[in-house]
Amino acid sequence: MLSSSRGAVHFLCFLLRDALAVLAPPERALPENREEMNWRVMLTLDNLGQLHRACRQLHSLAYWKVHWTQWKPVLSSAYPMCPVQLCPLLWQPDTNSQFRLLTTKERNKLGKVKLRPIQQKPEKQEVEIVPRMTVEDLAKAMHKDVDHVYEALLNTDVDVDLLEPDSVLNEELIKHIVKKSNMKYKHSNLKEEKIKENKDAVKRPPADPALLTSRPPVVTILGHIDHGKTTLLDSLRKTQVAAMEAGGITQHIGAFLVHLLSGEKITFLDTPGHAAFSAMRARGTHVTDIVILVIAAEDGVMKQTVESIQHARSAKVPIIVAINKCDKPEADPDRMKKELLAYNVVCEEYGGDVQTVHISALKGDNLMALAEAIVTLAEVLELKADCTGLVEGTIIESRTDKGKGPVTTAIIQRGTLRKGCILVAGKSWAKVRLMFDENGKSMEAAPPSMPVEIVGWKEVPSAGEEILEVESEQRAREVVEWRAYVEQQEKAKKDLEIIEMKQKEHRDTYKKEREGLKDMTWRQRRVLLFKANRHAMAVRPKEKVESDKNTLHVIIKGDVDGSVEAILNILDTYDADDECELDVIHWGIGDISENDIKLAEAFKGVVYGFNVKANKSIQQLAAKKEIKLKTYNIIYRLVEDLQRELSSTLPCTLEEHVLGEAVVLATFEVTVGKNKVPVAGCRVQKGQLDRKMKFKLIRNGDVIWIGCLSSLKHHKDDVPVVKTGMECGVSLDKNIMFKAGDEIVCFSEKEIEQKISWNPGF
Repeated sequence: MLSSSRGAVHFLCFLLRDALAVLAPPERALPENREEMNWRVMLTLDNLGQLHRACRQLHSLAYWKVHWTQWKPVLSSAYPMCPVQLCPLLWQPDTNSQFRLLTTKERNKLGKVKLRPIQQKPEKQEVEIVPRMTVEDLAKAMHKDVDHVYEALLNTDVDVDLLEPDSVLNEELIKHIVKKSNMKYKHSNLKEEKIKENKDAVKRPPADPALLTSRPPVVTILGHIDHGKTTLLDSLRKTQVAAMEAGGITQHIGAFLVHLLSGEKITFLDTPGHAAFSAMRARGTHVTDIVILVIAAEDGVMKQTVESIQHARSAKVPIIVAINKCDKPEADPDRMKKELLAYNVVCEEYGGDVQTVHISALKGDNLMALAEAIVTLAEVLELKADCTGLVEGTIIESRTDKGKGPVTTAIIQRGTLRKGCILVAGKSWAKVRLMFDENGKSMEAAPPSMPVEIVGWKEVPSAGEEILEVESEQRAREVVEWRAYVEQQEKAKKDLEIIEMKQKEHRDTYKKEREGLKDMTWRQRRVLLFKANRHAMAVRPKEKVESDKNTLHVIIKGDVDGSVEAILNILDTYDADDECELDVIHWGIGDISENDIKLAEAFKGVVYGFNVKANKSIQQLAAKKEIKLKTYNIIYRLVEDLQRELSSTLPCTLEEHVLGEAVVLATFEVTVGKNKVPVAGCRVQKGQLDRKMKFKLIRNGDVIWIGCLSSLKHHKDDVPVVKTGMECGVSLDKNIMFKAGDEIVCFSEKEIEQKISWNPGF
């Protein structure tokens, strides 16, 4: 194309030169006659026509040059391009001519022009996806914000209002979002998470019978509250533990080693008999060899007695029945034995295998017979243990001591515990620094069946946890980390199941709501959805305010883990959420601290302490911040106070007391200023009418007005009170017409505090 343009330029120059030569010939070439002159004119006109055509072609070439960059050639095999010449080259360009300037630099510049490459469509962005992604993770993978994901789900069956950034999306929804965003997805080639090696500590295999040695029996004392369990233990130990118990009842599980006169040793576990400490009793039966069931001879089989029998049966532990308080005149041991038959506890007197001993724990009567029964049963059971190797045991109780830190009371079941041993229990571990017996004396070693207090724990382990000795501190950390990992995985699995269940419920609800919109126009759907959303937004704040008014936030602090466990178990029975919600925002072991007061201030809650102290500075801080701080050493007193606090959050009800009744005999009107006031002539039939109280107007059994009187007259005098049998005139504070036969009732209102319907069971 460029060569054709250059040819056209040369041809134009040639025509111009010929025309000039014809129109202005040299003097020697002038025409000699008319024919020659005509020939020259004809030739000139022909050249001018060719010049005009050449100029038009040159103009078209100039236009094409301007739009060259915008032209894109389309190549097709069906229509191949052919070279096009604007006009034939009738001459060879003269390189020595004066017109050579037209084909130098400009021609070189035109020759260097290059066509732009054809622009291809940009490739779609690739997004790496995994089978389950959260909304936030998908947005990050797409390099978009979370709102973009929500917009992509607008026309799906997913309720966008219920989605959160941490909501999990299934693979189908993930693909839909990526496609709708004009992207393409590819499955991530992430390597599967390597399954962690199980690094938990486990018990050793059973020991060689030849290595086993005899050990003292572990005996748990069970029974109903106030049947004499702790008094029995005091008589055996020659101590006064019962006298030091708050309220005269045991509220902790205690472990004691008793030395009998015969030289035998017995480890006793004293458990609480109150209904609140069921978990403690169950924990005691699972570490014991023998259960002593204490029954008061005058009370018989009670609720906690039956529960203790069930605990012993589930732990498959033999029972010895100790019938206490036999020294009382009203005692009837035979009746107790017959009552036990109903619970499959057959005494030896009735052909069974359960030993029965009649005792008086307070006077110490027949205690040696009970000790002999325990020793005899222990010999029959052939109780033995392995005193060598790594230690195994069970935590009976745990607490936080101000000077020692976390402390646990444990029963050693295998091996011999010494200072420096590395122990693991639950998600806590310890390097044993100190060991004490039940009297607070330091110990160097604790063989099997020996109760011992262990000091050196990093954190307070839970009561009932299994104690295992490991080789080193590094190994202890591995075990704790593994157990924390397992717990985290189990929690994540449960959370995922809950999320999937809720998402399914939301999808089902969403589909159900949309079923009725199928036959509607888009305008009708929009109007209906707008009204529904407006109603939902109007209801939510109201519900939130009502919820805040009827919620009691509490903080629980206890002296030992078992006490806190017992209180929380009681609170688990709370079933009056429709009246007032109970929210336990924190619980822990140890004295009440400043952090507890600050947390209670943030939630406007109540702090309860059980067998713990709050120093003077903490009490002053609580009083300054108007935080309720309450401490108790008897568990049922704490629960009673909690019931009162819950009841105080309920609104008071108004109770009406009728003071008098009157009947309307006649009606008339009285002019007061420019207004006519209806007045009722009445007779008091019962009680009296007091003008200061409230009144009701009853017609045909329906109350049509409640309010106060504007006037009360007897004859023409204003009176404050009208008694039975007297007639009076009554006008109301509202313009209401009376009718003969209407009743007027005078009454007073009294606020009555509501009581919470929750019954903890004791």
